[in-house]
Amino acid sequence: MTNVTSAKSVRRPHHWRRDLVELAALFTAVAVADSVANMIAHGPDGAFLLFASALTLIATAAFHTWWARRHGHAPPVSAPAGAVTGATTAAALPVPGLPDPRTGAVVSPDRTETALWRMRTTVRDEPGSLAALCTAFATLHVDILTLQTHPLAEGTVDEFLLRAPAALQPKDLIGGVAAAGGSGTWIERADAHDLVDTPTRVLGLATRTALDGAELPLALRQLLGRCTIHSRPAVPVTGRATGESAPVEGVLDGTEMRLHDPNGGSITVERPYLPFTPTEFARARALVELDARLGPRIPRSQDVLTLPEGEEITVRRADHDDLDAALAMHGRCSDRTLSQRYHGPVGDADRYLQHLLSPRFGRTLAVESASGRLVALGHLLWDGDETEVALLVEDAWQRRGIGSELLGRLVGLAVEAHCTSVYAVTQASNTAMVATMRDLGLPLDYQIEEGTLVITARLDPASVSMLPPYGDSGLFDHEQADR
Repeated sequence: MTNVTSAKSVRRPHHWRRDLVELAALFTAVAVADSVANMIAHGPDGAFLLFASALTLIATAAFHTWWARRHGHAPPVSAPAGAVTGATTAAALPVPGLPDPRTGAVVSPDRTETALWRMRTTVRDEPGSLAALCTAFATLHVDILTLQTHPLAEGTVDEFLLRAPAALQPKDLIGGVAAAGGSGTWIERADAHDLVDTPTRVLGLATRTALDGAELPLALRQLLGRCTIHSRPAVPVTGRATGESAPVEGVLDGTEMRLHDPNGGSITVERPYLPFTPTEFARARALVELDARLGPRIPRSQDVLTLPEGEEITVRRADHDDLDAALAMHGRCSDRTLSQRYHGPVGDADRYLQHLLSPRFGRTLAVESASGRLVALGHLLWDGDETEVALLVEDAWQRRGIGSELLGRLVGLAVEAHCTSVYAVTQASNTAMVATMRDLGLPLDYQIEEGTLVITARLDPASVSMLPPYGDSGLFDHEQADR
């Protein structure tokens, strides 16, 4: 709350007693002056003394005026245009250390707009190299928020999180670092999420990985920044070995690292714009080793929903333990339903399940009837920088809202994983899938090629905020349960 003080509120109360005191003092001063004047005037040198006293008073007044002008306080400076006045509300003022709500720039404690940068540069491994960089930053009025060092054989990579004046251009920042001995400098804008220190971030990612085996690819992406993660099985759905397995200790090769997947095969991480360091490789390998020691795991929570017809269904996470039930559901699906889902020969549909049910390649939701029979599957698959959604609903359970319920939940999982878009691949004649995607209410892009339709939903924050919470489509009554 802002306290506003007006000119009226600073006036002191007016009292009549003070006026009487001032009037009495005035009369007293006049009487004293008259008495002194009469004494002097009737003396032998009265006229001379009166004249001398007048000159003394005039000289004293002149000296006091000169002294006050020379040593007095400076006059108040008028506020410049756009300055904050007492009537400005506190909500409009930028908070130091947080982004300015008007411009988005970070405001430093001295009210100067700043920007956050992540920077990496390579320096010689010798005393004074870091001091030279710090001096260069100080010259440019750049504040170092965090610092990490990545030792190399030929030097040291220093990674900084910097807060610089908003007017400072990246080329000037890079030029200052180069003059201080830095080479191979890389820089990009940072945000508030980068303010978390590295040990805290790694512990948080380890916790996520420990709770859910599907989190490992996402944890690696957040640990290493903008990169592409590929999980490659040792034996793909075609049944032929790929030869993509990696040694247990992994392989680091510049902008690519290959890690041994505990489930078989390998996990490949690519970052073409910036080589990996041995420190980053060690952190990634530690996450993979944690995943291997914990073994297969998925959250066991489930939701019980009631269909409009009154039947109850259960939605939960699925994994390899559901393979037999999923194969049985395939057997109850028509060839047309399987063809629309897998876009290939119906006889090959069973081969995909081993891959789809692996938490390493994404997340799968299963729908069970009240009798425990599996009647639908929804898949969210990590595909490099993109994410694919796919649905399969048994024929007898179609057109009951199950597909919309699954898709809404999958999109919610994609939002939690900080995905920017999800896409579905289907046949152009699959009007049910098209309608289900449109029901999301998100911006959609369509691409059609030789009868194959690719629908991409953009998960921009403004659109996603309008979605109902997953599991709250309005078609069902909900009840939380634990297995």
